Formats: sequence, structure tokens, C-alpha cells
Amino acid sequence: MPLTLNPTDALVVIDMQRDFLPGGSLAVAGGDEIIPALNALAAKFDHVLLTQDWHPANHISFASTHGRQPFTDTIEAPYGTQHLWPGHCIQNTPGADLHPDLDIPHAELILRKGFREQIDSYSAFLENDGTTPTGLAGYLRERNLQRLFFAGVAYDFCVGFSAIDGHRLGFETIVLEDLTRAVSLPGSVDHTNACFAEQGIQRIASREIA
Repeated sequence: MPLTLNPTDALVVIDMQRDFLPGGSLAVAGGDEIIPALNALAAKFDHVLLTQDWHPANHISFASTHGRQPFTDTIEAPYGTQHLWPGHCIQNTPGADLHPDLDIPHAELILRKGFREQIDSYSAFLENDGTTPTGLAGYLRERNLQRLFFAGVAYDFCVGFSAIDGHRLGFETIVLEDLTRAVSLPGSVDHTNACFAEQGIQRIASREIA
């Protein structure tokens, strides 16, 4: 049966920014393809939240900060292994802007993450140390938003980490699999799927929402 939306549901749209979409410095293949369906789905939700990567120019996650190669290289940060990426979503640059075709005028919150120089933040809830909160959980609880539907990019990083952390923090989390796209580093999608299965996080198609 189709899922019926409730007043305590929210759609969380992850990082639909220029740099993560085709033509950007860390483009996720096909990321722009989901924008029309995202816009249409968002219109069904009373509550929509957006996230936005917001990095300083010398962020710890940038390969250029360490003189290393993006995608293939990692470093050991105080909080664990950090993948290294091309510079992306630098504060106050066009690449950090939400894509202009994203049309969700009733979005009630834009949460910026990854703005601290020495720590990355894939998750919308916790930075990569697993303890530093972004404040999103408190916002959701004060608004009595309980069931969260996740979409955007990238499935195997920011979408996945957000859904898993949301679940661990006591929210019901559902991933809209057709409205995400993955970076697809070696093993990253399989690992994300395994984590979802272990945590009991649902993956559904957006057409299943009434």
C-alpha cells in the first residue's frame, strides 16, 4: 500500500549544490536528473529541510590541503579515516549554491555543515567525529517532526550518513532510493546498503508515497 504522509513527516534534501551536480568540481553522475522529481515530491510535504555543504577554502577534506590526490587518497584525522576530495562547496562561491533548478520555495530550513576547518561533516546530524551535533536533531524534536524521508546526493556518503545518524538518534528514517545518486567509490554503495540493512532503514521508491 502507498505510504500516506503525516503532519509529523519531513523531507530532507541533501546537498543539491552546483559542485555536486554535473559540471561541478565533485559532480555526482546523474545528480541533476533527480531535480524535477524532487521538486514535485517536495510539494506533497508540509515540511522540507535542505542541507548545504559550506567549507572553508583549506578544509581538511580537500586533497589540495594536503598535497594529495582526490578520491584515491585518505588521511588519518583525529576522528578517523578521512576521504580526500577535490575542493568543493567553498563558502560564498557559486559551487556552494543550491542548484538553480531546485524549486522548493516552502523549505523551512537550510542547514549548513562542514564549515569547521578541521572536521568534515557528511551527516546532517553529526560531524565526522560522531559526537559534534549540527543542531538538526534538536530542531526536529522541537518541531515534533518524527519520520524523515531522505533524498539528494550522495547516496553512499551524505545521504547515507544522515539516514543512519537520524535512525540512531531516534527518528524513523526512510531513503528515497530513486531520488538519490551515488559517488560510487569502490565498495561504498555496498557498505551503505549493508549499514541500512543492519539498522533496519527502509529504502523505497518515491512512487510509493501517496
